[in-house]
Amino acid sequence: MKYSLSIIFLLFSIFANAQVASYCIDPSFEEKVASTIGFTVPVISVEELNEKMDEEILLLDIREQNEYDIGHIDGAICFGYDKPLFELLNEVPKDKEIIVYCSIGYRSEKVGEMLLERGYENVLNLYGSIFEWSNAGYPIFTSDGSRSDQIHTYNKRWSKWVNEDKIQKTW
Repeated sequence: MKYSLSIIFLLFSIFANAQVASYCIDPSFEEKVASTIGFTVPVISVEELNEKMDEEILLLDIREQNEYDIGHIDGAICFGYDKPLFELLNEVPKDKEIIVYCSIGYRSEKVGEMLLERGYENVLNLYGSIFEWSNAGYPIFTSDGSRSDQIHTYNKRWSKWVNEDKIQKTW
C-alpha cells in the first residue's frame, strides 16, 4: 500500500509539474516557483486569471497589508498570511471560485490549503503570483485604486524575480 501511494504521488508530481511548464516567462523563475510550491492547490496561470477578471471570482491577496498597499491586482482583497482574515469569508458560498496569490505562490498555497480544509471547493493558486502578473505586464494598483509602478518584493533577495523594467521594486 505504501509503495502504491508513493507511485501515485510521484506520478501526480510529474503531471503537476508538466502542467505548468510554460506558465512563467522566465525559465529560471519557472524553476524557482516549481521547486517552491507543492502543487497541493490547483494552479491557474496569469493569462487565465486575466481572462477571468470580468467574472464573479473572489481574488485574495495573501500578502501582508504593507505589501498589498504598495501594489496589488485590481479587485483583490487583502487577506493576509500571518493572521489570515477568514472572517471575511463568512458569507461566501463554499463553491465560490476563489483565487489566491502572494509574491510567487508559496504563502498563497498554504492559505489555499487552509481554505480547502475549511470546505471551500473551488480554490486556485495563481502560479508565479503577483511577480509573474507583473512580469507579464498586467496592471498593478495601490490601495486608493491608482495604477502603481511599484511592487513589494518581500525582500531584496526575492526582488530578482520581478523582471518588468517599468516596475520599481521595494521591500
